[in-house]
Amino acid sequence: MQDQQNTERLLGLLLNGSISREEYDVLMAEILDDNGSGQLDEAADNVLNAVKARHVLGDAERDELYQRIVSDERFTQPLEAEIVRPVPLYRRYAAAATLLMFSVAGLYLYTNRQTEELAASKPVPATEEVVISPGDDKAILTLADGSQIILDSAENGMVAHQEGVNIHKTSDGQIMYSFSDAKKSQTENTSIAYNTVETPAGGKYQVNLPDGTRVWLNSSSALRFPAMFSGDTRDVELTGEAYFDVSSNKSRPFRVKSKDQVVEVLGTQFNINSYPEEGAVKTTLIEGSVKVHYQDKVVMLNPGQQFQSTAASTTIKTVPVDTDEVTSWKDGYFMFKNEDIHSVMRKISRWYDVEVVYAGNVPSVGFGGNISRSKDLAEVLAVLQLTNVVKFKVEGRRVTVMP
Repeated sequence: MQDQQNTERLLGLLLNGSISREEYDVLMAEILDDNGSGQLDEAADNVLNAVKARHVLGDAERDELYQRIVSDERFTQPLEAEIVRPVPLYRRYAAAATLLMFSVAGLYLYTNRQTEELAASKPVPATEEVVISPGDDKAILTLADGSQIILDSAENGMVAHQEGVNIHKTSDGQIMYSFSDAKKSQTENTSIAYNTVETPAGGKYQVNLPDGTRVWLNSSSALRFPAMFSGDTRDVELTGEAYFDVSSNKSRPFRVKSKDQVVEVLGTQFNINSYPEEGAVKTTLIEGSVKVHYQDKVVMLNPGQQFQSTAASTTIKTVPVDTDEVTSWKDGYFMFKNEDIHSVMRKISRWYDVEVVYAGNVPSVGFGGNISRSKDLAEVLAVLQLTNVVKFKVEGRRVTVMP
């Protein structure tokens, strides 16, 4: 490795969650170029040892942690995608182990306290421990006449029929719309029947709209849309969070209404986070272009940009963001990048359907790293607790966060 000092600097940035995408790519290249001389291990040890009063994990603990992480495809898949040139297998494993040790397990967030043993890091249950499983495909479809269909328990196949439109549930748990009357047209001026798909806390769902647009709904979200689009625009309404892959139609814009804004596109991919408890609506463009109408302002976004607006203020801003972080929920994992514990726990609360309370003066420290959303709650809290910044007590479906 040509510059160990630079490697230590990059590992330090990864440690506190502030590394940029470009710096991450440089670090990956340096790790893959390591010739096995031990400099990489030395650089990693120097960075970890620089955190005062931390407990250095023993060989057995490291091996256990490595095996626990690298055996999970949800951790390794995003990393493997970065390795685009052929390298020996042992280097690929070393690269994965090094980066996962830093960016997944949260070991880079040690503070000035002595770290507890890894085996003792599990959150303490107040009573007999109850396994709290992660969320799953759960949603309720409400039709225009008010009737409801619980989608996660409905049989595959056609689940409803309304005004020339068939609604199907596919074998992989998606909802699709098809037209049963060939004479019906999306441009026909007919009365509009609106449907709503709503996910509970601990739920997610994919909906394929009548125009072919695909929508992924996150937990505690709702999408209202017509059973058949008509008129000059394709209008839907969102509360919560959703990822949109909009079917292209240049003559009929697709518009998403959420809180005080309207996002208008012709055909592209973007994410909207409009949870009320987040205090701001965040619209992130993944590819293509979008036009955001907010009050009397119109803002055009480029890929990688996020438009932020708050109800409490007329201030708006457009900022560059890591789109992988924004859409990580859709891809099956949490990605935290210098994120405070309250923001982290709001995401956990929605996905595991638990109540979160705080006791004592919980420190304001930025968390960074990736954690699979397929893990049980106890496993996720154990990883966060490894930071030695916070501790957790679980009582039924209530999680208490303590310093």
